[in-house]
Amino acid sequence: MSTWFFLVRKDVQYLFRMREIWVWTFVMPVVFFYFIGSITKGAGGRSEDKDPIIVSVPPDAGFLAQRLTHAIEARDYRIVDKGSRVKLEVPAGFTESVLNGKPVKLKLSRVGEGLNADYDQARVGRVVYTLLADLVLAEKSTSPVTLEALEKVAAEPRMLQLDVKAAGKRHDPPTGFEQAVPGTIVQFLMLVMFTVSAVMLTVGRENGVMRRLASAPLSRFAVVSSKWAGRMVLGMIQIAFAMTTGTLLFGVNWGTHLWAVLVVLFAYASLAVSLGFLLSNFTSNQRQVVGLGVLSSNVLAALGGCWWPIEITPPWAQKMALLFPTGWAMDALHKLVNFGAEPLSVLPHVVALMISSLITGVIVSRKFRFH
Repeated sequence: MSTWFFLVRKDVQYLFRMREIWVWTFVMPVVFFYFIGSITKGAGGRSEDKDPIIVSVPPDAGFLAQRLTHAIEARDYRIVDKGSRVKLEVPAGFTESVLNGKPVKLKLSRVGEGLNADYDQARVGRVVYTLLADLVLAEKSTSPVTLEALEKVAAEPRMLQLDVKAAGKRHDPPTGFEQAVPGTIVQFLMLVMFTVSAVMLTVGRENGVMRRLASAPLSRFAVVSSKWAGRMVLGMIQIAFAMTTGTLLFGVNWGTHLWAVLVVLFAYASLAVSLGFLLSNFTSNQRQVVGLGVLSSNVLAALGGCWWPIEITPPWAQKMALLFPTGWAMDALHKLVNFGAEPLSVLPHVVALMISSLITGVIVSRKFRFH
């Protein structure tokens, strides 16, 4: 066993002599955390910050435009002069036209489509129709309608109110750093094992290190398992660093079952290491390893839901994601971290990952090439 531990220790030391390992383990994941987490914040759900909106109000728009802007701010908007994808244009003579019964059109424009565009339209539409209802009520008490009359109507308690709250556990898909940090961990574990780690095995064959190990008084299993264990140490370091960084810098809460999260990531890392061995075993040079490694890891990351929450995709895409190890890992992490599921709910994911890792490991152990 002392020889086995010696091989594992030397393998880890050799891996960390490479600059690529340091970059792709400690630098690039943090960059991806920030970049992907920032651009996806609030996608498919509500952001904690108020959304910026441009409200174009001409000088003669009158007090109805003033009430309109106040109501928009009450709907979690922040009125800005520039830098917003949403713009509401109030026509000239707005108040005068409305009070005289003339048709008036407010123009809402937005850059981009999708769920957020529909949400903006619903929010602004609610403001406009609420103002219209207040105007109808104010006309019954005073004519012509004044700002004070509108404010009085708006301050009155509503006879009918709708209170919406979650009935149980969360169901909306994770966004921002909740999605980006676990997704990047899953992607980069596979990326490193499919590229840099696999390349080192190829280099070992090319420079004769593997042949020297084959001639040593060691079994095939001892050599392969020590190499596998060395890369698992690298994977555990990746996981520990990424989770710590995600918690301290990006405020990710890993839920109430941290141990189950670690079990899922350990099982996934073991499969990623085994698949990296398999990739290296059936390629003949470093360029093939890097090319196939980058391509396959990115395709699996996209299909498995590492780049965006798979819950926002069509049902067929969600089912397809569960055909891939990245999909198993992301589905398990979302259940534990974001949806408050119990550890038993991810037992099938862990079993599938471990069995796949075992099967792949047996294949690699029997077919492992030393030259």
